Amino acid sequence: MNNSLKYLGLGIVGGMIPFAFGFLLSHQADTPLSEQVIDGNRLAKTVSYNGMPPAEGASFVEASENTINSVVHVTTKVVRTQVQRDPFYEFFYGPGTGGREFKQYGSGSGSGVIVSSEGYIVTNNHVIQDASEIEVILNDNSKYTATVIGTDPSTDIAVLKIDAPELKPIAIGNSDDLRVGEWVLAVGNPFNLTSTVTAGIVSAKARNINLLSDRTSNSNVPIESFIQTDAAVNPGNSGGALVNTRGELIGINTAIASQTGSYTGYSFAVPVNLVNKVMRDIIDFGIVQRAYLGVQISDISQEIKEKNKLPSTRGVFVSAVTEDGGADKAGVKKNWVILKVGSREVNSVASLQEEIGKRRPGDKVNLTLRTEDGTEVIKEILLRSADGETVLKSKEEMSKTTALGGTFAELTAKEKKELNISYGVKLKTLEPGKLKSSGLTEGDIVTKINQTQIESVEQLTRILNSSKGGVLLEILSESGKKEYVGFGL
Repeated sequence: MNNSLKYLGLGIVGGMIPFAFGFLLSHQADTPLSEQVIDGNRLAKTVSYNGMPPAEGASFVEASENTINSVVHVTTKVVRTQVQRDPFYEFFYGPGTGGREFKQYGSGSGSGVIVSSEGYIVTNNHVIQDASEIEVILNDNSKYTATVIGTDPSTDIAVLKIDAPELKPIAIGNSDDLRVGEWVLAVGNPFNLTSTVTAGIVSAKARNINLLSDRTSNSNVPIESFIQTDAAVNPGNSGGALVNTRGELIGINTAIASQTGSYTGYSFAVPVNLVNKVMRDIIDFGIVQRAYLGVQISDISQEIKEKNKLPSTRGVFVSAVTEDGGADKAGVKKNWVILKVGSREVNSVASLQEEIGKRRPGDKVNLTLRTEDGTEVIKEILLRSADGETVLKSKEEMSKTTALGGTFAELTAKEKKELNISYGVKLKTLEPGKLKSSGLTEGDIVTKINQTQIESVEQLTRILNSSKGGVLLEILSESGKKEYVGFGL
């Protein structure tokens, strides 16, 4: 019998389609409430919390009552087209001939949290992924059709919107202030049992369970820094609320550790401070503005500690520095140790990724580091996007570069010298799209667009977004051969 522990998403699946919403393993208390505003509309209230457990004799009634009307039931329908192959036709006429198309229908359900009186709802990406129809059921049983505003597979967060009157957005807490041992409540719709509340404590923070690594593309780095609790959470709780004893949202329930597919003691939630940043990006820009330090990192194991003669396993080890990235430009070196991001200590890759994940390209952050000789230094890092840019771009602005099927990076001084050029950007990654169809390969250099010299990725993006009809690219291969490629946008 296989008793290996599996990490499962918490959506419920029905119908004929053999798919799963789940994944298998990879301030003061008296501070008055404040409101955050997006586009002039009231979002959820943001509060601060001192992290203390409920007073002796107190119950969870108030927290439950403050929460259940802000948690919704999310149901989905999925239609997939399948092709039934015909071996007889394929034998005579070749693969793919003679098949018949038929549709398969499936359904699923999960939970969501109302975060705005304007109808914005946060849930898990895996709850609504591939859905052809999404319906939201409020606690009073009223039903509304939902539209997807945006998704982020890297954090398993999605934002929906409904048009409904008198919604009750949840109060948003501060997951940074959450402490191990603190009481929490999980609110959701397990097994289609609506408005279910369970209680537990925070068992751990910044937990990486390798849940999302198989569900993100090569260009998206998963960010896992889950809050672990022992609150009873089951299939159908995905996207539901994890709240403190005041009914303030501190996480989105996402997964359980189970040998049976149901709750057996451990559940995991995305911290609300990370959720809040992802949600705001999706609402403001249509996409998530992901920032990078420009380093490769690892947890400090005993082996790394001994090999590099480190004084302790505290911090995050810098195993490599990306040339001309934010960290490189600030003077960070390989084999240094990152101790703090701002004032917050980081002792794992998960906690560091969470801290950077709450920031945007163009933000500046102070890192406290320990150098190879043991000296502690502080470096100010200008965070950049995966393309090396510091400007924020909307989904519409990204659409043309995305259609090309590639990402670009600035040329290093060394690369410019080797190629004997002073301008151009490098094709960093290549996926199906117009660049690949035109015969380009990773490492090719775009030197000109429509006879204009390209000095940066930012300039390339700006020219593409302003171009109408088609473009002509001047390409320099890694061997130094110059070519021209043209296509329509």
